[in-house]
Amino acid sequence: MTEYQTLRTHSESGVLFAEIDSPPMNLIGPALIQDIVTLIPKLEAEDGPRVVVFSSADPDFFIPHVDMTKIAEYRQVAATLVGEPSIGLLFRRLSLSKAVTIAQISGRARGAGSEFALACDMRFASRERAIFGQIESGFGLSPGAGAIQHLTRLMGRGRALEALLSSNDFDADTAERYGWINRALPESELAPFVAALAKRIARFPPAGIMAIKERVSAIDLASEADFRRDSDLFGAGAQNPETKQRISAIAKSGMQTRGDTELNFGRLLGEISD
Repeated sequence: MTEYQTLRTHSESGVLFAEIDSPPMNLIGPALIQDIVTLIPKLEAEDGPRVVVFSSADPDFFIPHVDMTKIAEYRQVAATLVGEPSIGLLFRRLSLSKAVTIAQISGRARGAGSEFALACDMRFASRERAIFGQIESGFGLSPGAGAIQHLTRLMGRGRALEALLSSNDFDADTAERYGWINRALPESELAPFVAALAKRIARFPPAGIMAIKERVSAIDLASEADFRRDSDLFGAGAQNPETKQRISAIAKSGMQTRGDTELNFGRLLGEISD
C-alpha cells in the first residue's frame, strides 16, 4: 500500500477508501495535491481499484478551500503530473481515470474543495453536516478548478450563476435540489449507503464500467481548453491588487483557522465584502 501524507487508505471488495486527513482543516495545499498526483496514475492502471470513495476525517470540513498562502506551490506540484500549474487540469485528469470516483461529503466543501468533489463521478452528502459553496467571487476571483464547467452543466445557467456569484453557503438539501450532488442522506446513513453502492459497482465487469465512463465523459466533461482557460483566469486574478487586498482583509477575520469565519464563511464573506 502506498504511503500518503494526507490520505488514509484501505481497500475492501475492490473499493479503495481514501479518507482525507490533513490537519488543521484539510486545506488544499502542496501535500494534498502531491497525494492526488501520486494516486491518479494508480487509478489509471489496468490493475488499479475499480471504485474510489473519498471522505474526510474531519467532521467539520471535507475540503474547505485552497491554502491561500500556497497557491503557487500547490499549482507547481500539479504540474508534475499534468505538465501545467493547474489543479483544474489535475482534477479533470481524475475525472477521466478508469476508476469510478465517489465523494462522500460530511462537512464544508467550498471553493476548490467543492471543485474536487465535482471532479468525482458521484457525490453524496450528509443532510445534517454538509455545506457547499463557491467562494471565489467574494474575493474578486473566478473559479479555476472546474466549478464553472461542472455547475453550469449540472444546474443550468440561472442556478449556476446564483451559486457562483453569490459566494454563499448551500446546505445539502438545496445542493441536491440544484443538482450539485446526487443525494443528501442522513449522517447515520451516508457511509453505509456509499460503501454499499461502491461495492456493488466494483462487482460488475470493468469493461462495461470503463466504456460507460468514457462515453459519459465524451458527452458531458468540458474540454481541456475550457479547464485551462478557467485555471488561467484564476491564476491571473490571484495577482490582482484588489483581490490581494480582499484576501488580506478576510484573513484578519480568522480565515484558515478553526473558528467562526470558516464555519460560517458564506454569511461572513458577504458581511466583510460590504
